[in-house]
Amino acid sequence: MRKFPRSAPLLATMALALAACDQPLDLDVRGAFGNAPSTAEAARNATAPRPQPDARGIISYPGYQVAVAERGDTLASLARRIGADPGEVARFNGMQTGDPLRTGEIIALPGRVAEPLGGPIQTTPGVDIGTLADGAIRRADSQTVTTSELPPATPGTAAPAQVGAEPVRHKVERGETAFSIARLYNVSIRSLADWNGLGSDFSVREGQFLLIPVALPGEKTEPFNEADVVTVTRPGAGSPTPTPPSASKPLPDEKTTPKAAPVETIAAPDLGKTETTTTAARMSFPVNGDIIREYSKGRNDGIDISATPGAPVVAADAGTVAAITEDTNGVPIIVVKHAGSLLTVYSNVDALTVKKGDSVTRGQKLAEIRRTGTPALHFEVRDGFDSVDPMRFLGASS
Repeated sequence: MRKFPRSAPLLATMALALAACDQPLDLDVRGAFGNAPSTAEAARNATAPRPQPDARGIISYPGYQVAVAERGDTLASLARRIGADPGEVARFNGMQTGDPLRTGEIIALPGRVAEPLGGPIQTTPGVDIGTLADGAIRRADSQTVTTSELPPATPGTAAPAQVGAEPVRHKVERGETAFSIARLYNVSIRSLADWNGLGSDFSVREGQFLLIPVALPGEKTEPFNEADVVTVTRPGAGSPTPTPPSASKPLPDEKTTPKAAPVETIAAPDLGKTETTTTAARMSFPVNGDIIREYSKGRNDGIDISATPGAPVVAADAGTVAAITEDTNGVPIIVVKHAGSLLTVYSNVDALTVKKGDSVTRGQKLAEIRRTGTPALHFEVRDGFDSVDPMRFLGASS
């Protein structure tokens, strides 16, 4: 057995209701709710159709002129067709010259172009435009339109003279929509869209000029009364703010009992009193620095220690200066003999402070690191004539 969604009866009822309705869809939502009177029909029938433009697409009124876009128009092509400057028209309407236009879209003109044959649309005698929009006309466009003497349009390119009321020209402000503007002037959204060539989404842009549809002869839209507008405050505005409890009087003093007794602070021991400078290492570093090359028997018979040029080079242990010689580059080499047949070798040094046969103590200055070349000391330890790893004998640097 096939199951239908529970919303199917509701959809079917709506479909029957729409099928049975012989009236157009109420886009303005002005229809009756409950027993309230409906104003939808009056709004649909209260306005006249928009006047026909001339062959160029110009609708001319005594106070201003507008151009009606044709299929495929851009703002630039429309301006060129009517003999206006595209840049001025674009700036006046808040657009770009290359913007595409909808068929029937209204473009306001910053100045007058050649009048149609028969001149602008003349106001019907006896019609009081002020009563058509009442309070809303006070918000109509107040921009001054500059005029200049121009030759008349080419004969045969303009519509015959027309008679009718000059509509209010409304400039869209930020936050306004076609629906809010239609309700402001109490006209149908469909009439507003037809008069201005709005799209199916009724979208408008800030700075756009709209023509407000004119009432049919003998008809009159309900005037807009600003006094009837109910001022709605923003959320939170106007409502009293409760006074915080602590604003009138301070909170009462609280006596809190700690969960645990405070921890007794014990002074840290003075490690300086127990520090000793003695070391169990047989030798100390002959210079302060990092080892940049480690011992490798047969390849590097000692270690290379980086140092600052001119830094002192000291004896690694007490002994006797056994020899002072030079390498192939004439750089001095110091050899010190220690107890147990151990020898220490110091090379890449300069400014010697000892000579052959001198007795030296551990840490006594022997020479300095050379101030030219690589700033490092080459240090070797030999057992007799056999090289050994110096790190087996070295402790902390002195």
